[in-house]
Amino acid sequence: MANSTSRKSNFNDCLPLMAEKLGGDGLIGELCKGFQLLMDRDKGVITFESLKKNSALLGLQDLSDDDLKGMVKEGDFDGDGALNQMEFCVLMFRLSPELMEQSQFLLEEALHQEFVDSDFSF
Repeated sequence: MANSTSRKSNFNDCLPLMAEKLGGDGLIGELCKGFQLLMDRDKGVITFESLKKNSALLGLQDLSDDDLKGMVKEGDFDGDGALNQMEFCVLMFRLSPELMEQSQFLLEEALHQEFVDSDFSF
């Protein structure tokens, strides 16, 4: 597991830069393309096997089986043992701390603006 920890510290989070360059719709489009690359074509979802087989396409060939299984498990909200497109996109956001912080800030800003626009007062 020490290997996994050292890999995490070398992780370069590119999602915030992609979001800045592509905008929200563009980023989602790119995540969907990534999903298509990693999914099992017959099942239409990302399985451990499809992730292991296709992960080298995204430069992830050095991840261990345990790392790959952990990724599937972490994103598998419905418990079917695989990732559908929505689960994959949510997982990618969750794995990007900076993007999560930006999303929280934008949500808070939008909620504040909604209260101002609605002239809602306590």
